[in-house]
Parts: sequence; C-alpha cells; structure tokens
Amino acid sequence: MTEGRAGSAVDELSAIDGELDEAERLIRANVRRFVRERYLPRAAELYEREEFPRDLVTELGELGVLGAGLEGYGCAGLGAVAYGLILEELEYGDSGLRSFASVQGSLAMFALRAFGTEAQKQRYLPEMARGKLIGCFGLTEPDSGSDPGSMQTRARPDGSDFVLDGTKMWITNAPIADVAVIWAKVGAGGAESIRGFVVERGRPGFETSRVHGKMSLRSSETGAIHLEGCRVPAEAALEHKPGLGAPLRCLNEARLGIAWGAVGAAKACFDCALGYAKERVQFGLPIAKKQLVQADFADMASELVKAELLSLHFSRRKERGEKPSPAQVSLCKRNNVAMALSVARSARNLLGANGILLEYPVVRHLLNLESVYTYEGTHQIHTLVLGKALTGEDAF
Repeated sequence: MTEGRAGSAVDELSAIDGELDEAERLIRANVRRFVRERYLPRAAELYEREEFPRDLVTELGELGVLGAGLEGYGCAGLGAVAYGLILEELEYGDSGLRSFASVQGSLAMFALRAFGTEAQKQRYLPEMARGKLIGCFGLTEPDSGSDPGSMQTRARPDGSDFVLDGTKMWITNAPIADVAVIWAKVGAGGAESIRGFVVERGRPGFETSRVHGKMSLRSSETGAIHLEGCRVPAEAALEHKPGLGAPLRCLNEARLGIAWGAVGAAKACFDCALGYAKERVQFGLPIAKKQLVQADFADMASELVKAELLSLHFSRRKERGEKPSPAQVSLCKRNNVAMALSVARSARNLLGANGILLEYPVVRHLLNLESVYTYEGTHQIHTLVLGKALTGEDAF
C-alpha cells in the first residue's frame, strides 16, 4: 500500500497551515517529499531487516535537518516550529528516522552547542550538521534509567587526562557514532559530581555493540558503549556547572521534538486507516460508512488535532523567548506519545487482520511507539513531574 501523502486529512480540521508562515510550509514540504520518495518505499524492508539507512544521513545533512534548531557552525538556525514540523514529517516515515535526527541534533549537537568549548564546536558541529560525523548521547546505563543520578560510569583524573570506565546502554546511534557525549561521575563520596566528556571513536578503551532482536525501533541503531580505561585529554571535558542540570537540559530540549514526532506517527496510522476504511467493503458497504468506524475516526482526529496544537503552542512560546518549563515539556511528551499509541492501536483494529502486516505502516508505528512511550522519560516519570508541578509535593 502506498504511504506517501500530500497532507493528512487531519490538517484540514486543525487548520494548522494558517498558523505557519511560508518558510515553515516550504520546509515541511521539502522534508515530506524526502520522506515520501527516499524513505517510505524502503520502510517496511528496513524494519524487517532491522536496518538503518545510513546512505540517507548525508542527504539529511544536505536538507539542513541535522541540528536544524541550532544557530551557527553550519546549522540552519530554524525556529522551534519549523524544527518540530521536520521531526513530525520524519516520524511519519518511521520513529527510527526521527530518533536518529533527534539524537544527532537535540542531544549530541545541542550538548556541544550549549556546553562545548569553542574548539569542540568548531571541530564537531559543522561536520555533524552535514551528516559527515554521527553523534550519540551516553547517559542511560543498564541499571540507571529513570534515575540518572545513580550512574556508575566514572571519570578519574590522571595527570592532564581523564580515564573513563563504565557502560552506557540503550544508546541510539551508538553502533555507528563517530563521536559520543559521555556523562560520568567525577570525584568520590560527598564530592561526587557529574561531568560531560566528548569521546571520539578510535580511542583505546572505547567500544560499542549493537542490540539485536528488538521488536520496536528496528530501523534505529541502538547499542551499548563500553568504556574500559578510556583515556581522554582534559580538553575533552564539556564546560558546564557539575551535576545533572546539563544532561537534563539536553533531554528537555529533545522532548518537545519527540512530542512533534509522535504526531507524525499518529497521522501515518490515521491516514492509512482512513484510506483502508474507504476501500474495505463489508456487508455490501465500505466500512467508512459504519457509525462505529466513523466514531473511531472522530476520536482519533480530535486527539490528533489537540496534540499538534499543544506542540505548536509551546513551540511558538519558545520562539518568543518564553521557554517552556520542564513540566510543560513533560505535558507535551506525555500527552502526545500516549495519544499516538492510542491512535495506532485504533488504526490497527480498523485494519483487522491486515493491521499486523508490514504491508501497512500501522503495526510498525505501533511497535515503535511502545519504545517512544518509554524513552526520554517514561510515561510514569512525566506523570510524577506533572504531579509535583500541580501539588508542590515530590513523589520521586
């Protein structure tokens, strides 16, 4: 079944085009065309083969989507809405495609732009923007997910160097990354603090491995980073106030993009189900004529419109310098990913048995969203963030 589109039927209900300027619509159209022509014809095969299309990375760089929300150093310097629309279109293709761009731009490149030395910015950012260097963000560990402060990775000063030891897990882009932003504890006892380091592939003691057998995000490169006596010069350290503030700021930057991306996955499921319902005949009529089916579409469209407008609202505030709070970003990520997962499940149901076939995009998005629901803060963790913001009581 053809997955390409000129636009989603939901867009007419949201009237979102009227809220976008000409440049934003053009950017969206260019990325939409790229996804339709270069990714979607291969999407099912890539998913089935558990393969990321590395040949498209430089094309993404040429499109200007890598680190698109950053200023300078070869980055496009786009506004939050334009960047969000890019991620929405990429995830209409696949969550793995959007995850690559998010980790490259909103985590690895953002960390370098916000906390890197001038030498680090000059060395890495232009090549990362072009897709010539791939980055990853090493925070999560096998036993340290929702509680990053419990990380076990250590950075030990040794002369003018630091020596890193530890393991990072579930790291997007790790198996193919040329450069990794690694977060590690420095010091001991009550003097412990968390610092960021830039580690290039090829350093002795730096190895990566690939996670196999995933049933979700199969078209994403996910792996582990193994650090064993990995020596880096002092110049590899990022410049930031020690502690979790810096990595959490990076995560907060990425989560608003995830909220946009989830809308793209939901639209892909909605559009597929709508086209199917118009063609699928049962009891002598297309099932789109059935009242219960129309009720499903009304519910899906209502939630989709609300989710996209929520992302648009906070992104416009960000562009005006009214930076969304962590709680507001948690609201977007929590709401939009849960919405997308619900839409995907409804769409799968509307397709009946065909809904589990890779011929249709729905089950692929459904399985991907199970991971998106968990990463960058689980649904439960974002619930507690909102709970604390509303009640003033910390339930962590």
